[in-house]
Order: sequence, then structure tokens, then C-alpha cells
Amino acid sequence: MGTKRVGLGWQRWRAVEWPTLGLLTLCYATWMLGTTWAVAWSLPLAMIAVTLATALHASLSHEALHGHPTQNPVLNAALVFPALSVTVPYLRFRDTHLAHHVDAILTDPYDDPESNYLDPKHWAALPRSQRRVLGFNNCLAGRLLVGPVLGQLAFMRDDLARIRGGDHRVLAGWLWHIPALALVLWWMGAVAQMPLWAWGLSVYAALSILKIRTFLEHQAHERARGRTVVIEDRGPLALIFLNNNLHVVHHMHPKVPWYRLPALYFGNRDRYLSRNDGYLYRSYAQVFARHFWRAKDPVAHPLWPKP
Repeated sequence: MGTKRVGLGWQRWRAVEWPTLGLLTLCYATWMLGTTWAVAWSLPLAMIAVTLATALHASLSHEALHGHPTQNPVLNAALVFPALSVTVPYLRFRDTHLAHHVDAILTDPYDDPESNYLDPKHWAALPRSQRRVLGFNNCLAGRLLVGPVLGQLAFMRDDLARIRGGDHRVLAGWLWHIPALALVLWWMGAVAQMPLWAWGLSVYAALSILKIRTFLEHQAHERARGRTVVIEDRGPLALIFLNNNLHVVHHMHPKVPWYRLPALYFGNRDRYLSRNDGYLYRSYAQVFARHFWRAKDPVAHPLWPKP
């Protein structure tokens, strides 16, 4: 019996995804140094460090909800518990994102929690000023500048409606967010040397960086298989996004850890591009060149309503 327990313990130890755990440790270390020691040396560099660490933490939270770096979901949630990005409770992120992984509803204005499309009837009924703002939000420059605010307002509006409707799961998600955010605020008030305005700008910049990833992850397409992008970038943004730019690979293999996605994709590139009907960008530089000032598609879903 003792030998069996040792064997099981060793298997669990080996099952830990050490690259993810190591990157998470580096992320927290960078954030803590950026909010303390680095401030005295250079505030701009400290803000850059906090911005990158905050964006990376959001990507690591995405890994956690998909079952990484351990086989224990409670432990995974605990590892990313501090709300570095402030805005979205982890439990709400988990629930909405896993709902988004039902490929049949991708881009659906109602059923896909991460869709940026609106029902054309809803779009037509909006005041002209709102349509202008949402239209600006559909180019990359707009998504960087106003995207975090618009996304947060829409998210909180929908969750508030659910709470008022008696959804206790949504309420629990926000209640658990209170200690996660309080931990970060305690650090910023009691330990950090970074001014709160600088920290606020860093958090907003991190949320803007994350909007680059989500900007064109999905497109309106008649077939679900053709809605998910591949961006063949191998630079700093791919690392911050933990290779989620190879998005169709992630949707096909959501349990595969981030560091194995490039080998899967480049080892069978034709298969994945056939799968998503060639929805491809070579790099984020190409994305910026094409869509920084030009909308990628309309706000109103071009294929809605469904036949």
C-alpha cells in the first residue's frame, strides 16, 4: 500500500506542468519588483514591467481554467487568485470562456459570451453616437483605446442583469473577486512604491494588449470551422498570449498546454489551415498594417439572422 501511494504521488508530481508553473513564478516576481524596487530606478520601466506581467497573468489565468498547470482545478484557481488585471472575476472568466468554447455558437450575438457582433436589429436601433463609438472600436486603434472600457461596461451590465434575475452563480463569482482584488489593493497600499495613477495606467495598458489577441480571433463565417484564426507570430506578443494566437489549434485541443501548441501547428500546418478555411495572418505586424485604422468587419453580424 505504501509503495502504491508513493507511486501515485510521483505520478502527480510528474503531471505538474513545470514550464507553466515557472512562468507564473516569473510573472509574480516581475509584478512585485515592478511595483516596488523598479520604481526608484525608473518609473516608466517599472510601468512596462507591471503592464507585461499583468497581461501575462491574464493569459496564465486562461491556462488555469483549461486545467493547467496541475490536475487540480482548485489549486489552479488558487495559483492565479490575485486579481492583477482588476476587472474580471476569475470564476466569471472561467464560466464565460468555457461557454465560448462551444464552436457551434462562435460569434453568435446572443449565445457566444465573447462575441463582439451585434444583432443587426439591435445595431440599427442604437443612437448614432453609440454606433460611431462601436464602429471605432472595430478597428485596432479603437480596440486599444476604448476597447477595455466598452468591454467592461458590457460585461458588468450583463452580469448585473443576471444577478438581479437571481443567478447565484454569477453573484458568487463577483463575491469571490472581492478578496482577490483586496489582496492586490493591500499590496498597492501597504507595500508598493508605484503611484496609484501609474498602476492604473499599467493595468489599462495590459487590458489593451489583451485586446490585440481577441481583436480578430473569430470572424463571421457560415461554417463554425471557418470562424477561428491562426496568426503565425512567434514574437513577444505570442509569448504574452501563450501561443493563443494559434487559436484554431487551441480550440481543437483546449487541454493541450501553451508550450506544445506551436509544435502541433507547425507539425501539421496544412491540416489546421484546412480546418479553418485558411483564416490566416502571418504576424501581428500584418494585423496592425491591415486593421489599425480600418475595421476588420462590421459591428452588425453580417450573417445574422441565421437561415
